[in-house]
Amino acid sequence: MKTVGLLSPYKLGTIELKNRIVMAPMTRSRATNNLPNDLMAEFYGQRAEAGLIITEGTSPSPNGLGYSRIPGIFNETQVDGWKKTTHAVHAAGGKIFLQLMHTGRISHRDNMPDTAMIIAPSAVKPAGTMWTDTAGLQEYPVPVEMNMDEIGHTRQEFITAAINAIHAGFDGVEFHGANGYLLEQFLSPVTNLRTDLYGGSVKNRCRFLLEILQCTADSIGRHSIGIRLSPYGTAGDMMPYPDIARTYSYLSDEINRIGIQYIHIVDHHSMGAPKVPSKVKKDIRKRFRGTLILGGGYTKVRAQEDVKSGIADLISFGRPFINNPDLVQRITKGESLSTDLRTETFYTPGAKGYTDYPVYGS
Repeated sequence: MKTVGLLSPYKLGTIELKNRIVMAPMTRSRATNNLPNDLMAEFYGQRAEAGLIITEGTSPSPNGLGYSRIPGIFNETQVDGWKKTTHAVHAAGGKIFLQLMHTGRISHRDNMPDTAMIIAPSAVKPAGTMWTDTAGLQEYPVPVEMNMDEIGHTRQEFITAAINAIHAGFDGVEFHGANGYLLEQFLSPVTNLRTDLYGGSVKNRCRFLLEILQCTADSIGRHSIGIRLSPYGTAGDMMPYPDIARTYSYLSDEINRIGIQYIHIVDHHSMGAPKVPSKVKKDIRKRFRGTLILGGGYTKVRAQEDVKSGIADLISFGRPFINNPDLVQRITKGESLSTDLRTETFYTPGAKGYTDYPVYGS
């Protein structure tokens, strides 16, 4: 029997991945005026040796543009902009999914169009501050609690954005249900204080996310959809709650029923968050029959071990892809990874610290 390894090919639904290395979604804030551009196309094209690229979080709505210079996919100009990226990646032999991220309460008005508003399942103010290009760091405001019409409208925005992504040439979409953004805000009883059909019980708190997945599956096909989750994550001022394991068990069962292509679990313990218990990962693995992607602080050795053991089908790498555009080739040839990671340019405009990292030996 052939040994399965990190560099083995993998069939993800109807697409063939040349290896099991995934480039994780990473906000890089290069989308001036929220428009995907040539610089972004160059960035993703440089990294097309990954088996699968998942883009930075991209808003399905003006209301989801919480950060400075993040891209959208809710108008024709943005769709046309993203075509540059999909063309660059496909021309280099890669595959790419668009991550749909609505920031919800993790937003500031200075980063949004004048007509947009900051919405969330409940009017719970996050702790902390957010960067704005106009006024520097600002406290988060109190979000507006979504009414039933706004829930329905936002659900449709996600579906339309997924359709737009396919029109832009993406191989699929990943919904961002992690890191304290809108979809996770509905999942958690800390941020979701509702007493209607979208709050209270585990079933009700999962309803919004599951409706979006089902409706999108009906629109673009279930094999073109993934979901990113972060059980026990603390990003976006999220906090643990007593029935967190039960929430993700129920969610995994329902996601499996819908039959989407993958679940992508991110574990931020290497950055100081609580570790996702192995029993939670194993429980999701048992309940969900699709592809499982694991990510968070992986080394090549640990990634090989988890693929070989079968706990994961694919492994996502985030920061190593920033300063190693040739990450796959370095892993393939056993070369060392660059340690020149310029954190001060993670979210700044322009090519510096974005497309100017050299390949090995250059």
